[in-house]
Amino acid sequence: MKVAVGLGIALGGLVVSASETLVQTEHLEGAAGSASFKFKSVPSPVKGDRAEKAKITLLRGNTEVNGGGVAKLNDGELPREEDAPSANFFLVNRGTSPARLVIDLRDAVEVERVSSFSWHPGGRGPQRYTLHGSLEPVDGAASALTRLAEVTTRKSGAEPGGQHAASVTAKEGALGKFRFLIFDIEAGDKEDVFGQTFFSEIDVIAKGDMVEPIGAPERHETVVTTGEGKYHIIVDTTDAPELREWVEKELSPVIKDWYPKLVQMLPSPGYEAPTRVTIHFDPKMRGVAAASGSRIRGSAQWYKDNLKGEATGSIVHELVHVVQSYGQARRNNPNATRTPGWIVEGIPDYLRWFVYEPQTKGAEITARNFERAKYDANYRISANFLNWVVERHGKEIIPNLNAVARQGKYTPEFWTEHTGKTVEELGAAWKADHAKRLGID
Repeated sequence: MKVAVGLGIALGGLVVSASETLVQTEHLEGAAGSASFKFKSVPSPVKGDRAEKAKITLLRGNTEVNGGGVAKLNDGELPREEDAPSANFFLVNRGTSPARLVIDLRDAVEVERVSSFSWHPGGRGPQRYTLHGSLEPVDGAASALTRLAEVTTRKSGAEPGGQHAASVTAKEGALGKFRFLIFDIEAGDKEDVFGQTFFSEIDVIAKGDMVEPIGAPERHETVVTTGEGKYHIIVDTTDAPELREWVEKELSPVIKDWYPKLVQMLPSPGYEAPTRVTIHFDPKMRGVAAASGSRIRGSAQWYKDNLKGEATGSIVHELVHVVQSYGQARRNNPNATRTPGWIVEGIPDYLRWFVYEPQTKGAEITARNFERAKYDANYRISANFLNWVVERHGKEIIPNLNAVARQGKYTPEFWTEHTGKTVEELGAAWKADHAKRLGID
């Protein structure tokens, strides 16, 4: 078998290679992307294609455990939002050698088109890979491969985030007769340490295949616009219709009022809070809720069970995580220190229990929980400690603490610099005050 190499000539998103292979790419930036994966020039993802029944193997490289694995590439399901790790296949961030993904079509067929799709708000959006075909099993020997195309979906100077699509076809006829398709995958954004692509779907169309678009379920989203039109929070109840009345009547007004307030409460030099935030209620999610970047996921069942109690306050807690944006420290500061978990969770619970809903007294130290009362015990207890420090040393403690955490510059010396005491000394004094109040020796 010969290896067709040849450099291509870039024409916008179109690349014509020496082997007459056409690579069509398209990038939908920001809000232009949607769960329907509709593009102007690249066909949308389909079902009934050859990849659907293929065996997909990662021959070289490691799958990120937070992702959905290779099964997400041909399961006929698309992510419903832009930052959905479990709905995508992506690689770990370590390593510089291209990973190798092999699709075994189980029979040799005339392949007419290979398409790939990805979606992420940042550096995990762009795709970069070399596509090969083979009739023989792949054992790592390059001589057994026919090189079909080099794919890069990010245009020079463009922001990486959004929806990316690539389609590889022949100028005439089929790409060739192959049983195996090989993807040598590199980081989509080489400048981003978290630049491994969120691959959502790979389609393989053979001659004569009858396929149809996967499509997307009809979505039900409530868009909350706030901050004089600057911020847009999208609340997705597509999978949780039982929460829609609560979202419309109770949650949306709180989001509109409090998201800009939280942004103002947690400033730092040069920082801009996310302007587009998504909240998705998932019936399959266990636990309560989690925030990642500008995306919040909540357990539909938990919220249904807690509409009369903690539901709204828990979303305020997660919105604080969005505003904190501590993940950017590792991107912007190569020497970033790790912020202790009790601070990461203590600040959101402080703002929730002592600023948003102090009347509920949800973070009190009582005789019942006194033995567990340690300043670094996390969540409500740490929030109570932070409130005690604020009452004695001023409200600027919280924005100052948040700023060093966001910049990756937190050290224990923060406390002596701002209060004159170590955090251990503060913790001991805080607990002693509660012991005296509760009459505990």
